[in-house]
Amino acid sequence: MSHNQQKTEFEEEGAPKSALRGHEVIKGYLEQLDTSPGVYRMLDASGGVLYVGKARQLRNRVSSYARPTGHSARIGRMISATASMMFLTTRTETEALLLEQNLIKQLKPRYNVLLRDDKSFPSILVTTEHGFPQIKKHRGARREKGKYFGPFASIGAVNRTLAQLERVFLLRNCSDAEFEGRTRACLQYQIKRCSGPCVGHISADEYGASVAEGLDFLGGKSSDIQQRLALEMRGASENMEYEKAGAIRDRLAAMAQVQVSQGVNPAGVAQADVIALHQDGGQACVQVFFIRANQNWGNRAYYPRTGGSADAAEILEAFMVQFYDNKPPPPLILLSEAVERPELLEEAFSAKTSRKVALLVPQRGEKKELVDNALRNAREALARKLAETASQARLLEGLAKAFNLSATPKRIEIYDNSHIQGAHAVGAMVVAGPEGWMKSSYRKFNIKGEGITPGDDFGMMKEVLTRRFHRLVKEDPDRDKGMWPDLLLIDGGAGQVSAVRGVMTEMGVEGIAMVGVAKGVDRDAGKEEFHVSGQRPFALPYRDPVLYFVQRLRDEAHRFAIGTHRAKRSKAIGATPLDGVPGVGAKRKRALLAHFGSAKAASRADLADLKAVEGVSDKMAETIYSYFHENG
Repeated sequence: MSHNQQKTEFEEEGAPKSALRGHEVIKGYLEQLDTSPGVYRMLDASGGVLYVGKARQLRNRVSSYARPTGHSARIGRMISATASMMFLTTRTETEALLLEQNLIKQLKPRYNVLLRDDKSFPSILVTTEHGFPQIKKHRGARREKGKYFGPFASIGAVNRTLAQLERVFLLRNCSDAEFEGRTRACLQYQIKRCSGPCVGHISADEYGASVAEGLDFLGGKSSDIQQRLALEMRGASENMEYEKAGAIRDRLAAMAQVQVSQGVNPAGVAQADVIALHQDGGQACVQVFFIRANQNWGNRAYYPRTGGSADAAEILEAFMVQFYDNKPPPPLILLSEAVERPELLEEAFSAKTSRKVALLVPQRGEKKELVDNALRNAREALARKLAETASQARLLEGLAKAFNLSATPKRIEIYDNSHIQGAHAVGAMVVAGPEGWMKSSYRKFNIKGEGITPGDDFGMMKEVLTRRFHRLVKEDPDRDKGMWPDLLLIDGGAGQVSAVRGVMTEMGVEGIAMVGVAKGVDRDAGKEEFHVSGQRPFALPYRDPVLYFVQRLRDEAHRFAIGTHRAKRSKAIGATPLDGVPGVGAKRKRALLAHFGSAKAASRADLADLKAVEGVSDKMAETIYSYFHENG
């Protein structure tokens, strides 16, 4: 995409030449603008981006900000802080819409509606590369060949559906490598969750029929499958094949359980997202329900940053463009509120998916019931969120008082390490703030220090904090991006606090409170000792809510550290010498293991044997042979 950029004084000189602010400085730009579509940025005196907006006609939109009156409180504050502007013209308003939202995600302006949690959604994948297809959960880019079904609202929803599908259709969930290496059926077969194709308990044709049924079910054809299974069960019973009839009965019960767990299953809506917005107390909640194959595949609540007074149409438009930035929209999107330019969004979404996408605010019928259900969920979720935020604010105030902080902390970073006698050591950082856990800010650190002796917790904590603050100093030297903590909680006593304090002193970092949380003499919850530099260790009253709050903070850091350590250890346990060979990926690795029986045997094989492996070229065989015999 090419854009014509009209540079402002700020962009050319590095600072605005005029001391004007607000509508007066905005008025000065009108002569430079025409009726082209495009994107504008409003900047404060230091060059920080206040707001990013799009316009069908830049001059007309910017002229509305040049008026001294008639603005909402939010827009009025934004205008009064504006010291300069920047402009990008585009060919169409659709391009302007997409560019606007890309800039919003990148720059996170203070006065824009911002979707703060936009993780990818999990799906179910049925692979197609193998003779006996695998069914599994998937998240991220859809690079693997197969048929994808989703999105589901959560991994929990995927796991529940997968478990029931395994019971109904007896499809395997093991990896191809596990499948090829089995000599007898696994536990999944024993508990009737798999038909045992790995050891020949079912033919390829019979298994293929089960896969086809599973695909039909995920595609919404459950009633046809249920009728077919019911006929099979009746026939088996009449032929006195009671064991077969009982197995079919169990499959029908499992299928019914899937449908019950999905809740609302609309008959007249095959594929749609239902998006409902509720606002209260200056905050907003957007509920998204996923309807696929006439089934409810779950819902998720979002709490976009709105600037305090954005209207419903603006919030929904910004939410949808950011929400569908990394995922395909369905053919139908049902909304609780109308947006200002629905045809613009329809055009952008249709171009993204190469098929028609429609927006609809239903007024009656089943679609209206779906929206009303989503709206009720949004209202209830926001009420819970507001109550939790108020409780969190009280706890943060209590924390500031208990630790004698100069102000209520807005960002708390909690650190912990995990290892087994120094092996697979990792450090973990979790973050909490006024709205609870800030999971997008969590970080894990693989301990790299060669000079650290096994089990040296002081050395590990020192390395983690050194790397953390080295990056902070580099990425946010002016401390104006909200990335710096107000309080550090360290798992440990005076030694850990002293080590971290040394790191801070070496790096010239000041103004950050630090507290060590030690388990106390009996290592019991409720008897924690708190360590602050220059003070004697102290404790909090046993039933103090702040004490429970600190325990939750520490336990979350411990949970995250343990999970990271276990993942690293599992990866190391599953590693083989073949992992380091250039050009040997998962497919070749499976072929080598299947041919030689083990990675050790493959590493000792001669060149002729390596060339005999299916899928391994002569050149690759030479690479493998050289890797083990010249480097070993």
